Amino acid sequence: MTKRIRLTMAQALVKFLDNQYTEFDGVEERFVDGILGVFGHGCVTGVGQALEQGGHQLRFYQGHNEQGMAHIAIGYAKQKNRRKIIPCVSSIGPGALNMVTACGTASANRIPLLVLPGDTFACRQPDPVLQQVEFPESYSTTVNDAFRAVCRYWDRINRPEQLMTAMIHAMRVLTDPANTGAVCVALPQDVEAEAYDYPEYFFKKRVWHIERRPMTSAQTSRAASLIVQSKKPLIICGGGVRYSEAGKELQKFAEQFNIPVAETQAGKGLLSWNHPLNLGGIGVTGGKAANLIAKDADLIIGIGTRFTDFTTSSKWGFQNPNCKILAINVCAFDAVKMDAEAIQADAQEALKSLRKALTAKKYSSGYKQEIEAAKREWDDIVNSYYYLHEERQGIPQTRALGEINRFMKSKDIAVGSAGSLPGDMQRLFRPGKSGTYHMEYGFSCMGYEINAAVGVKLAEPDSDVYAFLGDGSFIMLHSELYTAIQENIKINIMVFDNAGWGCIESLQNGQGTDTFGTVFKARNEKTGMLDGEALPINFAKIAEGYGAKGYVIRSVEELKKALRNARTQTKPCVFDIKVLPGSMTPGFESWWRVGVAEVSESESVQKAYADMKKHIAQIRDY
Repeated sequence: MTKRIRLTMAQALVKFLDNQYTEFDGVEERFVDGILGVFGHGCVTGVGQALEQGGHQLRFYQGHNEQGMAHIAIGYAKQKNRRKIIPCVSSIGPGALNMVTACGTASANRIPLLVLPGDTFACRQPDPVLQQVEFPESYSTTVNDAFRAVCRYWDRINRPEQLMTAMIHAMRVLTDPANTGAVCVALPQDVEAEAYDYPEYFFKKRVWHIERRPMTSAQTSRAASLIVQSKKPLIICGGGVRYSEAGKELQKFAEQFNIPVAETQAGKGLLSWNHPLNLGGIGVTGGKAANLIAKDADLIIGIGTRFTDFTTSSKWGFQNPNCKILAINVCAFDAVKMDAEAIQADAQEALKSLRKALTAKKYSSGYKQEIEAAKREWDDIVNSYYYLHEERQGIPQTRALGEINRFMKSKDIAVGSAGSLPGDMQRLFRPGKSGTYHMEYGFSCMGYEINAAVGVKLAEPDSDVYAFLGDGSFIMLHSELYTAIQENIKINIMVFDNAGWGCIESLQNGQGTDTFGTVFKARNEKTGMLDGEALPINFAKIAEGYGAKGYVIRSVEELKKALRNARTQTKPCVFDIKVLPGSMTPGFESWWRVGVAEVSESESVQKAYADMKKHIAQIRDY
C-alpha cells in the first residue's frame, strides 16, 4: 500500500521543490536552492507558512518588487547555464501581474523561470476579495490568465491533488533545452492551505536528465554537403552554443576549416575576442568586420541562434544572392527560420559530427586575407572609440566603457540589457573568460540590469559583477538594490547618465524626426515643451540613501579613482557617470527596419521612408 503524507498544498509544493535535481554530462546538482518572494495576503499564510515552518533546504530571499525579483531569478538561471532556478512567489492581483514582464523576458531568452503567483479563492465563497479583478464574461478568469501569453507552460491548482501533475509538467518544461522559458503555476489562496494525503514517492529525490540531442547520420550528410559546396561560409554563434557548453568545440571547428565566427549578444565571449577568426558582433548592433563578411558570405551557419532582426539586420544583412542558410538548433521552431536547412541537434554534438565528416572530405574554406584584414581594421576602430578624448560637457560614452573594460579582471562579469549600451558592448566590449558577458537582448527589458546583477552575483560569488545601464533603466527599476544591501551582495552599478533615452533619440533623429519626448529635461514655460533646463539628478545620492557607496563621475580620472576605490568596498557601489549625450557608436554596414511614416510634411521623414523602401527591396523574403 502506498505510504502517504498529509500536507497542505503549499507545504507539498515546498517539499517537492526541495528534492529536484538535474543531471548534465554526468554532473548531478540541486535544481532549486532558494525561493524569492514578496509576501502578501495571497501567499503569506500559504507558501509563506510552509517556508517558515522549515524542514527543507530552500533559502528564502526577500524581494522588493515582483518584476525585480523575477529578474534576479532570470539572471541567476542564465548565469548558471539554465541548470539551476530560483522560483518566485507573489501575492494576488498587482503583485502577480508585476511578474508578467519578467516572464516575457524569460521566454524570449529561453531562460527557465518558475513563477508562483497567488490567486483568488477557488471556492469563490468570499468573492470579490481584495485585489481581485472580476471578469463578467467568465467567472473562472483571473488576472493570472495574463501569464498565458508569455509562458511556455501555465496551470492553476484548483484542488490540492492537482499539484502533482502541474509540477511534473512544470519541471518538464523548465529542464527542456528546446522549449524552456517562463512557467506559471497559479496558486489560489484557499487551496494553498488545504490539505491532502500526498503519496510519499512524489517527494523522493527526482533527477531530470538534460540530454544532448545527437546529430543523425542523414543530418550530418546534408549539413556537410552544404558546407563543402561553400567557399565563404560564416558561423553565427548564438546562445545555444553557450548553454551547450560548446565553446571549445566551436573554436576547434572554426580553426580546422578556416571559418570566421560572428557573435550574437547571447553568444558573445565564447570565443576569445582576440582570436583571429572572431569577427565580433553581427547585425544591427554588430561591427564592420562581421557585417562586411556576412554580406559576401555564400553560406550562413547559424548555431544556437534565433535569427532575430538585430542578428540578420532585418534579413538585409546577407546580400550574396546565392547565400544559403544552415541552422543548427535544439529547438525546431528556431531551426526552420530563414528557409534554412534545419538541423535539430545539440550544438556540441553537431559540431563534433560535422568536424569528423568535413575532415574526411578534406574541406577548407576559400578565404585568403579577407578575415585578417577585416579583423585588423575593426580592432583599430574599437581602439579609436575606447580612447576618445574627454570633453568639458562629459566623458564620451565609449571612452568610459573602455576605461571600465580595461579595469575589469578576466573573471569579472558584465551584465546589460537595454538602451545604447548593448550596441556599444556588442561592438566594443572585450570580455575576459568565457561566460563573463551576460546580456539580455531577447526582450531588451529596461530594468533588468541591476536586478539581474544580483542574481548573477548569487550564481558567481567569486567574481565581481558590473551592471551596465543608462539613467533611463535606473529610473525604471532598481528595486533589488535593496535586496543586495540586505543580503550583503557586492555589485557594481555603472549608470551612464546621458540625460535621456539616448538610443531612442538617435533612432528618432535617424528616421527624420526632431528630438521629441526622448530627453530628460524640465518643462519649458515659454514653449510648453520638455525642452527646458537639464534635471539635476544625482544617482550617487540615491544609492547612498539605500546604504550603498555612490560616486559622481565627470572625468576619466574620477572614473579611474572610483573604480580603484570600489575594489575596496564590501557593499554595492553605484557609479553616476556623466557621459556626453549622443556619444554612442553608430551602426556599421547594417540596417534595422522600423515603421517610418508613409505620409509626412517633413522632407527628412519622407527621405527616411524612401530609404526604408530601398532597403526592403534588397531583402529576401524568408
